[in-house]
Amino acid sequence: MSARKTALEALLRVDENEGYSNLVLDKALRACTLDERDRALAAALFYGVLERRLTLDAVLERYLARPNEKKDPVVWEILRMSAYQIYYMDKIPDSAAVNEAVELSKASGKSKASGFVNGVLRNLLRQKGKAEFPPHRNSHFQQLSIQYSCPEWLLKLWENAYGAEVTRQFLEASFCRPPLFARVNTLKTTLEKLTVLLAEEQIDAEAVPLLENALQLKNTGSVAQSKCFQEGLFHIQDLSSQLCSSFLGAEPGDTVYDVCAAPGGKTFTIAQIMQNKGQITAFDQYKGKVGLIRKGAQRLGISCISAAVRDAAKDDRPLPLADRVLCDVPCSGFGIIRRKPEIRYKSCETIDSLPDLQYRILCKSSALLRPGGTLIYSTCTLNPAENGQNAERFLKEHRNFAAVPLQMPDSLRRTILEPENQLTLFPQTNQTDGFFISVFRKEE
Repeated sequence: MSARKTALEALLRVDENEGYSNLVLDKALRACTLDERDRALAAALFYGVLERRLTLDAVLERYLARPNEKKDPVVWEILRMSAYQIYYMDKIPDSAAVNEAVELSKASGKSKASGFVNGVLRNLLRQKGKAEFPPHRNSHFQQLSIQYSCPEWLLKLWENAYGAEVTRQFLEASFCRPPLFARVNTLKTTLEKLTVLLAEEQIDAEAVPLLENALQLKNTGSVAQSKCFQEGLFHIQDLSSQLCSSFLGAEPGDTVYDVCAAPGGKTFTIAQIMQNKGQITAFDQYKGKVGLIRKGAQRLGISCISAAVRDAAKDDRPLPLADRVLCDVPCSGFGIIRRKPEIRYKSCETIDSLPDLQYRILCKSSALLRPGGTLIYSTCTLNPAENGQNAERFLKEHRNFAAVPLQMPDSLRRTILEPENQLTLFPQTNQTDGFFISVFRKEE
């Protein structure tokens, strides 16, 4: 199977099954026999088309006789892929992009559409450099939507919440390749020793000034194949999640609940901060995900973690009170669109019920905390209804809780004005994912 056919099938799978892009692509690449060069091409096409979908659609529709007519999903995805190569991949000749699209149509059982594909793309090539790119729209939000390939409703939400300039900077950053960060497993090694060991594997590792025991990795290849990874000397974790874990303030000997823990990265970091002393219980709603937490803890050599199935929104079974509780709740995920670009195309209706679900989880989890204990509420999204509004509602309706000002690292910068116990992280400011953290203390 060719690189383009692999990318096409993966794109169709994302559309049909609404699967996460990283999981869909990983599965597609495991199933194929492409060499490294073609695997890289398949990945570039796959993510590029996902990221630029609305831009590509606006360009292609200029060359359709009936742009509002229902489109064949396979044929349209082939056209998107070809347009992406023509506008964004300088190393691929335009003629090759067109010819490969025609052949891919035939190979995908769409031979009758191959002439249509060829005609649309030839017309596009004739106008390339003449027609405005991206196409012009009169409305501010329509223009932004085409330029940044993002739905208008989401652009309006972000501009109203964070301002036009912060939104623009975030959208620009969403097209950048995200950095890869790791957390040193201090139960087994030190940052200095791990850096040397990774260098022996030709992996570049650089300490991150923002956070102790954090590394930025480059030239990793498949991380799972690294000997250091297999020996449990580190785990992959974005800086935002590492910060969230550190703000919990866990100490050796504490009892901690991580109520929505899978796949376990924050749990592992908290355990390392606690020097593997105390008790952390990591919960998740699904048995398979609980298994992932256990497997990860075993690889890292962490013994203070136990994992169990529990629905954080519904389970009323009593538990011993904890010193610290982490609620990293299910969310819309808009903070990680540079990693999973398909998330940006969610409809507003699909996330309407999330704030209430998140609030139920926060309220139920707060009851698990002892007086004087610390509670964190966090998400990986950029949506005030899921973030600050839930945090402020919680304080208003729970008078036995107080806001805890965040003890910020010196090099950590805020992007927007917000209460001292809240922090909204943006990739353009601190290289992190988009993320929200709020901290509370239960009064004695």
